[in-house]
Amino acid sequence: MDFKKAAKEILESVGGPENISNMSLCATRLRLNLKDPSKANDEAVKNVDGVINVVNRAGQYQILIGTEVPKLYEQFEKLINVDEVADNDSSQEKSGSIISNIFSAISAIFAPLLPALAGSGILRGLLILFVQIGWIKEKTGTYSILFVASMSVFYFLPVLLAFTSAKRFGASPYLSALIGAALLHPDFISLMGSKGNGTVTHFMKIPVVLMNYNSTVVPIILSIWAFSYLYKFLDKHVTENLKLVVVPLVSLAIMIPLTVIVIGPIGVYGGELVANLVNWLIEKSSILTGIIVGGGWSVLVSFGIHWAVNPIMINNISTHGFDYIVPFTFACNFAVIGTTIGVYFKAKNIKLKSFALTGLITIALSAIIEPTLFGLLVKNRKLFLAQIIGGAVGGAYLGLTKVVTNAFVFGSVTTFPAFVQKNASNFIQAMIGLAISLIVSAILAYIFTNKDEKLA
Repeated sequence: MDFKKAAKEILESVGGPENISNMSLCATRLRLNLKDPSKANDEAVKNVDGVINVVNRAGQYQILIGTEVPKLYEQFEKLINVDEVADNDSSQEKSGSIISNIFSAISAIFAPLLPALAGSGILRGLLILFVQIGWIKEKTGTYSILFVASMSVFYFLPVLLAFTSAKRFGASPYLSALIGAALLHPDFISLMGSKGNGTVTHFMKIPVVLMNYNSTVVPIILSIWAFSYLYKFLDKHVTENLKLVVVPLVSLAIMIPLTVIVIGPIGVYGGELVANLVNWLIEKSSILTGIIVGGGWSVLVSFGIHWAVNPIMINNISTHGFDYIVPFTFACNFAVIGTTIGVYFKAKNIKLKSFALTGLITIALSAIIEPTLFGLLVKNRKLFLAQIIGGAVGGAYLGLTKVVTNAFVFGSVTTFPAFVQKNASNFIQAMIGLAISLIVSAILAYIFTNKDEKLA
């Protein structure tokens, strides 16, 4: 794929740089906020070499590329005045719907961190496995080094999220990272003493409820969102010869106290409330949750709105060390794999069989379901139904057996270590649940596929 040529053709087909108010990417998609969506030529974009499909959902023009989307994004940035796009972003937020802005922000903030989160999670699972089989002993240097390597991304998540949030909201990434780092400074943490969360100190006689912010998600995002307004105000009104000193001085002097006094506690309690509510629902009706998420995840992915759930899973992993929702997404992915298997063994058309086999390999190794989802399932409702049923049945079993993962990962064969727990049955039950998803969807897809079926 010629990324430079593809970026130029896409840009021309969506109305040019002047029609773009914001841009971001996720694991597989280039996401654009268009000032006038009617100027975009969907068919022209779809015909660009390397483009799999186009989805216009949740206020975003989403161009499905696959795992090579960062390379396209890099070329796309070169063709656009990034600063001008960032300036336009504030007006877009005012004119766009709240839901659209939330999805856009979540996508832009978390997408750059997904490789680090997934890689660290798998390393953590492997470390647990190696301890269980006796290859590595706890309280050794080897264990400690690998533990730090696998957990640092979660501990310093406020710093990383501060950086990506700043790029999304239009603040200084480096000052934002400093705000996140201040929350993790040993001297700040030591103020809590042995009492922990809820300890009260004072800042200029103002009570400060201290919290442990390592591994938290919501507080720093809210803080940088607020900081973006202060930063833009300072950048606009402070003269150029004073910006070097005044902007960082005022930013840090205001935002760090404001964060620890007001924004931080609100973010911690708010984030915990949402996460606890979701986890409570799972505990109360884990089977129903498994059916809904396992069966419906592919629908969310097709609309590009699954990003709204990802922060909850990441928060669970970073604060509790495990998550119930991620296994349900595995059920969805393995149901897609099962569907491709059923199609492969029933269809006679060479192109269809080849497409199904390619999808099977892609999902099994990289967990990317979009090519198969848009290229096969969305176009064939019977096969989509087969996948949904398979995911729902497998998800119900995973919910029944309370399977968890120790990492936020995408469901594939290569991410199985995420199921490794000290309780060995968790891995076994996970494999059974995923096998159920695969087998049920494979059987249904075989039944629903006509022998003379062709790739639409």
